[in-house]
Amino acid sequence: MAERAALEELVKLQGERVRGLKQQKASAELIEEEVGKLLKLKAQLGPDESKQKFVLKTPKETLMGKYGEDSKLIYDLKDQGGELLSLRYDLTVPFARYLAMNKLTNIKRYHIAKDFDIAGNFDPMIPDAECLKIMCEILSSLQIGDFLVKVNDRRILDGMFAICGVSDSKFRTICSSVDKLDKVSWEEVKNEMVGEKGLAPEVADRIGDYVQQHGGVSLVEQLLQDPKLSQNKQALEGLGDLKLLFEYLTLFGIDDKISFDLSLARGLDYYTGVIYEAVLLQTPAQAGEEPLGVGSVAAGGRYDGLVGMFDPKGRKVPCVGLSIGVERIFSIVEQRLEALEEKVRTTETQVLVASAQKKLLEERLKLVSELWDAGIKAELLYKKNPKLLNQLQYCEEAGIPLVAIIGEQELKDGVIKLRSVTSREEVNVRREDLVEEIKRRTGQPLRIC
Repeated sequence: MAERAALEELVKLQGERVRGLKQQKASAELIEEEVGKLLKLKAQLGPDESKQKFVLKTPKETLMGKYGEDSKLIYDLKDQGGELLSLRYDLTVPFARYLAMNKLTNIKRYHIAKDFDIAGNFDPMIPDAECLKIMCEILSSLQIGDFLVKVNDRRILDGMFAICGVSDSKFRTICSSVDKLDKVSWEEVKNEMVGEKGLAPEVADRIGDYVQQHGGVSLVEQLLQDPKLSQNKQALEGLGDLKLLFEYLTLFGIDDKISFDLSLARGLDYYTGVIYEAVLLQTPAQAGEEPLGVGSVAAGGRYDGLVGMFDPKGRKVPCVGLSIGVERIFSIVEQRLEALEEKVRTTETQVLVASAQKKLLEERLKLVSELWDAGIKAELLYKKNPKLLNQLQYCEEAGIPLVAIIGEQELKDGVIKLRSVTSREEVNVRREDLVEEIKRRTGQPLRIC
């Protein structure tokens, strides 16, 4: 323990030296030399088995070669010492590296507001079905509109390419072209495959016969009887798993949200099995609303070979996961609120405690305390004598739905004036009934006597 503590102190001091040199803009050679010393000290130190920190730190070389044609979306930069860095493209590759480095074989992980993954050897399609259930629950709870989750399987795609006559070396680049079918027409995709990627026109036509099909479990059963596709081992495995997946999705009650779509390809190279992508169903634009063009809002799939790429012994850990497109969902919500001329709420506050006259700070403080004690999200302006108009304007700007107004007359009558900010309707509520009325209006559970 003492030896480890001494090494940790040396690592800390050397790290401070490297940071100091970078701040001083020292020569690249000197910084590189000191970084080398730091890395040697860290190697001597090794991992601390007593600390289970879930940290996803990823050097550039780890990211390269995992995303296919999407690698162009990785942004590179150098720091002052000349060290090559990258902005992280996603969390799947770093997660796989973490599993390999820490020799983990079973884990369920979620990243707040964004990612969910299941790693481990389990019976087929049960974790995959759970991921799709979670995806549907999230999108339904956000109430951003009707959606459809497209599913496919990389093995079906690879088998389809093989029987259509695509060479192994062109599987991934043709896969990337097919993945554009949700944005452009088949003719444009075909022209890219033939004109830019050197695919024979007759091969492209055979691919087109397959990738323009979509449906449910009946399409899976139809393809299981396809005289060519059913003879391909990879495709047959993928179709068998998809049939099983649809059984589980039916039990979960979400099969009506799922579509088997042969055009779904997901351009990332690390997928090995089931893949899926959620898209919003376009609805006629409301008055003043631009047509939505945000692409997918969630996606994921199975990546059974990724952990083995980072494990010195090539040990594989099956994984499946999903990612939510938070930024795209924000864009949809903001656009729809703008079209409805509604403001985005910047606070969870349910009611502002306001005063109609001066010298009522003590009464405001008493009332806001009562509301806090009752579990109401309330606030007041931090001024002794704020103008009523300023208090009401603050509610409109922040999106606070209710105002509890105290005035001299209200105090005499034992009531509080409750105002709806949107309708501007005001009603007098007895003080002892105020909590229940606010809860009723904001949808909170009422107290049962």
